[in-house]
Amino acid sequence: MLTFTRRTLGAAALALAAPFAAAQSGGPIKVGLLLIDSGPFATYAGLMESGAKAAVEMLNAEGGALGRKFELVTQAHSGTPAAAMAAATKLAQQGGVSMILGQTQSSHSLALVPKLESLNVIQIDHYAQSNDLMTKSCAPNYFRINTPDAVSTRMMQDFVKASGMKSWNLISVDYSAGQSFAKAFGDLAGGMGGSVQQSLFAPQGTTDFGSFITQLSKPADGLVVTLYMSDGQSFAKQSRQFGLFDKYKMVLGNGFATDFQLEAHGDNVLGVFNTLSWTPELPGARNEKYVKDFERIAKRRPFYTDADVMVALEVYRAGVIKAGATDPAKVRKALEGLKIDTLFGPGIEMRAADHHLIRQHGMAQVVKGPGGKNVFVMRVVKPGAEIYPPPSPECKAS
Repeated sequence: MLTFTRRTLGAAALALAAPFAAAQSGGPIKVGLLLIDSGPFATYAGLMESGAKAAVEMLNAEGGALGRKFELVTQAHSGTPAAAMAAATKLAQQGGVSMILGQTQSSHSLALVPKLESLNVIQIDHYAQSNDLMTKSCAPNYFRINTPDAVSTRMMQDFVKASGMKSWNLISVDYSAGQSFAKAFGDLAGGMGGSVQQSLFAPQGTTDFGSFITQLSKPADGLVVTLYMSDGQSFAKQSRQFGLFDKYKMVLGNGFATDFQLEAHGDNVLGVFNTLSWTPELPGARNEKYVKDFERIAKRRPFYTDADVMVALEVYRAGVIKAGATDPAKVRKALEGLKIDTLFGPGIEMRAADHHLIRQHGMAQVVKGPGGKNVFVMRVVKPGAEIYPPPSPECKAS
């Protein structure tokens, strides 16, 4: 694996310039991994990198693609859309990559999408959630394998309907993913005769949620939290100190109480329901093998983010094999409508109309497990065909 730090990239670029053409034609298939090394998302960059390394090792053990091995080229950046754009440009122009994945927040992917064709790379997103990336902002070289906000909202619908609750409060991160989800959930609640009483937005990197908790202490029936990483941890800790969750009949999380954050959250999120797309216990021989191999390689249990990285690479491998090349234009055409065997199951379709993988999603609850350790219990899992919206007429992916 190659690693480009922001300090050493210039020297690395010179070393890579000579073998660039050979690497693309017959050497390793280079894929770029974007990582964030500043702010609340930096805490999980190491987990993202170890999951990607494990996935590449597993796929290479299966023969790679076209007789070639995969190789990760990592590039860290500060976490802004502009920094993500600069890092992706370096990966494409100096790192010799043909595909990009990694820690791409919605604002990052929205910035990258218009530039992918000119950079001559494909992005296979397993991170961003904004609905705009499957409507007005989708593009020919952009593919997504993780679940967008529209699908998370659809998974919550049954819970909202069964609860009988009519009034909701929301707190969301103040960037595109949080704004997109808040609008979608408001539409959902309104469509079932309910309403959103308060919809608050917290800037990324907020450490003191006191003023938000005060506003939310005049509760509705239910609370929905769309706060990620260390932001979510700070909110959960402070909310417990004020007994905020006890004021609500139900607390729903969207990317809030996630599997890789359970240890850090402690008991602060007990009882919270959260959208969750994958757990190691889901059925299937390939999934079982993935979990076993991952634990051997990474020396830890895989999280849903690890599984999404693996599937992004499985999807890319399938496109390369069908195309018989790594040329992004050929891989793009090969992926459109392709049914791919992944750890999510056999024959999962990459929808041609909007370049989204039509995969499963679920709802899980945080409960006290064996030995007093908090665990997730999947309450429901639904196949993609039941929960994905139809392709948007705004999408111009093909």
